[in-house]
Amino acid sequence: MTQTTDPYADSRETTEGRVYTVTGGDWDSIHAEDPLASERIVVNMGPQHPSTHGVLRLVLELEGETITEARTVIGYLHTGIEKNTEYRTWTQGTTFVTRMDYLSPLFNETGYCLAVEKLLGAEVPERATTIRVLLMELNRISSHLVWLATTGMELGSTTMMIYGFREREHVLDLFELITGLRMNHAFIRPGGLAQDLPVDAVDKIREFIPYMRDKIEDYEKLLTGQPVWKARTKDVGFLDVTGCLALGVTGPVLRSAGLPWDLRKTMPYCGYENYDFDVVTETTGDVFGRYLVRVNEMRQSLRIIEQALDRLAPGPVMVTDKKIAWPAQLALGKDGMGNSLEHVRQIMGQSMEALIHHFKLVTEGFRVPPGQVYVGIESPRGELGYHVVSDGGTRPYRVHVRDPSFVNLQAFPAMVEGAPIADAIASGASLDPVMGGVDR
Repeated sequence: MTQTTDPYADSRETTEGRVYTVTGGDWDSIHAEDPLASERIVVNMGPQHPSTHGVLRLVLELEGETITEARTVIGYLHTGIEKNTEYRTWTQGTTFVTRMDYLSPLFNETGYCLAVEKLLGAEVPERATTIRVLLMELNRISSHLVWLATTGMELGSTTMMIYGFREREHVLDLFELITGLRMNHAFIRPGGLAQDLPVDAVDKIREFIPYMRDKIEDYEKLLTGQPVWKARTKDVGFLDVTGCLALGVTGPVLRSAGLPWDLRKTMPYCGYENYDFDVVTETTGDVFGRYLVRVNEMRQSLRIIEQALDRLAPGPVMVTDKKIAWPAQLALGKDGMGNSLEHVRQIMGQSMEALIHHFKLVTEGFRVPPGQVYVGIESPRGELGYHVVSDGGTRPYRVHVRDPSFVNLQAFPAMVEGAPIADAIASGASLDPVMGGVDR
């Protein structure tokens, strides 16, 4: 075995090429020859510590209460979702990707479906695209609410935790009304949507908009001028534009450093170029700036939601190509139980050929022309990119996701080294990492 420059990695030549074996290792072996090693201690923050969200391990080397070196250890939640999609049909892939970043499932579904549709060359109906925008912006609000609630809890504001989760419940109620589920919806499908909006969904969303605007004002009154909140967030976890670009950091963290990079504006998709909204930026590059960006992004999302509701026009929500769209046009009833059995019998009993086609489409799936595409969208955490490869079959050849939580998390050492250990909590939280996306 040949020793490489990485003290944790060995490599060997095989018939398939060079194979690396990477292991963990404790830091006491790294600093064994350091004369100051006896003055330092290594602390494992997590993976059970609440502020690491249960499945992130932060290895911190401390000198007193100052962090001299930091390392993030991931993989505790690994689900192999990217690999699993290779063994399911293109439509079934949505049920996997929606479970990655579980706080923004509708963004994962949209990114994946946009990539599949690009390979298909499919034109999604306008109504379906508008509903996708509507759902994504509702999801952006619910995701930022979780960030605000959990960060408030971690910094001592249990009131903010209660408020944040209270408002998130209203968004999840809307999701349940529209998709039938609070999370992991698999509602956005290649070619459009699983079904149309329920009759009363638009009215419910319109009622939510002024309610949410008032609550955002309450959050600012509670936190923005609060001395403890400012002391725990201002000039904490600093990362400037140069550092963000060097590390590939995107989303609110990048915009809090002053760069107005938002894929909805810079590389529009789903018709975002037709919506009137502002890209929120701050110039502080610290935890406080990231807080302000996320709060104001919720306001901008409400603006987009209003415009999407006004743009909603009658029409189909799935492509008309029956080689892609499932022919049994089923819908969720007001009772949440779906169509009546008589209606299902009527649809499925029209002809033996239609039944056979539906059966094959569901079990085998449709074929996608060979090729590869990359599609990036602006998730609540930054650029969420899907690199999808097809070999012409009924299943993806490869699906690889550029998850912003994974990329942004590498900025943690740059933000905390040289800072007190107390600031590690605020700094890590300000990145808003969701480990389902990191360990996908």
